[in-house]
Amino acid sequence: MPTHITEAVPAVLRLKMPAAAPVPSGSGGGPDIAATVRGIIEDVRARGEEAVREYSERFDGWAPDTFRLSPERIEELVAGLPRRTIDDIRTVQANVRAFAEHQMRSLTDFEVETQPGVFLGQRNTPVDAVGAYIPGGRYPLVASAHMTVLTAKVAGVPRVAACTPPIRGEIPAATIAAMHMAGADEIHVLGGVQAIAALALGTAAPDKVDLLTGPGNAYVAEAKRQLFGEVGIDLFAGPTEILIVADRHADPFLVAVDLLSQAEHGPDSPAVLITDSEALGREVLALVERILPGMPTSDLAGPAWRDHGQILVTEDLDAAFALADEFAAEHVQVLTDNPRQALTAMRHYGALFLGEGTCVSYGDKVIGTNHTLPTRGAARYTGGLWVGKFLRTTTYQEVTNAEAAAELGELCGRASRVESFEGHARSGDVRAARHHGTPLAWAPWHSWDTSAAQA
Repeated sequence: MPTHITEAVPAVLRLKMPAAAPVPSGSGGGPDIAATVRGIIEDVRARGEEAVREYSERFDGWAPDTFRLSPERIEELVAGLPRRTIDDIRTVQANVRAFAEHQMRSLTDFEVETQPGVFLGQRNTPVDAVGAYIPGGRYPLVASAHMTVLTAKVAGVPRVAACTPPIRGEIPAATIAAMHMAGADEIHVLGGVQAIAALALGTAAPDKVDLLTGPGNAYVAEAKRQLFGEVGIDLFAGPTEILIVADRHADPFLVAVDLLSQAEHGPDSPAVLITDSEALGREVLALVERILPGMPTSDLAGPAWRDHGQILVTEDLDAAFALADEFAAEHVQVLTDNPRQALTAMRHYGALFLGEGTCVSYGDKVIGTNHTLPTRGAARYTGGLWVGKFLRTTTYQEVTNAEAAAELGELCGRASRVESFEGHARSGDVRAARHHGTPLAWAPWHSWDTSAAQA
């Protein structure tokens, strides 16, 4: 979030500003969290599953004989859920799968002959193993299973190990069902830093993965940050954010409800309205204050709105879009007379939600696009989780034409010596000499059988 909004757009009326200072872009969870996480990771590195079990018992009161659920136990949990729950999971996963499959089809392998006998190609291959973390805590976050597990399987990942914590000592059956129906190869009831460390470092259960995905609290996010490099991660994620751009045509009640829908994610979740209508801004402010006390999740949404809520009024809609771009927010909802204007007016966002017929909650839960998105301004340099994140785009080269090999060899020799890379140059020299029959100045004792080379 920008700390000096008036530098971006000078004419801003601030109807509601945050009570707390914004978290700097790209920051971690603070020195205390970082130290705690570092200690857990190193302990798991040293003692493996024994340490994982101790931390699970300490933080979650959970230390079963094995963290991995058997196929029989998974089937039992799924069978115990209401039919409507299973049907809804199936419907949502069909939406997520369809969009991920469209993304997959957009990624094509190719090979091109750039000059006679010179072939360059590109391949997209899935990583071998993915760790999918589905957070829990107070509530089951079923949708995160769709976004991580299912998208990885659409990408062709052979092994997806999914972890989710117990909730108040119980296995979250709906989350387990979503993991299973999404195609998880392993399901572990294990949460927190200990789960992330086990996935990244490898213990008896689960074994090591190549890529960590999924949201989590500040400790989980910090664990992913510290382990990045030993394993890949999807992206650095902070608290959920919503930013709404609205004009005088917007329904203030709808705006207020949508702002609070995301504030309930947690007390540190920013909720921002930018509008060119002071009247709308004041109506929304009054409605938020009226709706908030009656929300069952007001203990989370209330502090979020108090400490991180903003209502900003700009002189016109162009200025509103420009200011929204400065925020580079995770979710940008556009409630204007012409919402598609945002597609050309804005560049920095995790995802756009256009018009009053859609909302950020659809993206979070049901519509099919991925809800793991960049926060804290990271939308300036990355998009969110998608099927391509599970793929490695690799290249290959082949030169089959003797003349092309010789020409490239001569070019390589000259280019390498400009950089004083004599070894590189000699790799080019030998191919030029082999195909052109020219002697090597640095190895005059060597000669080529050019007739064999040409053949």
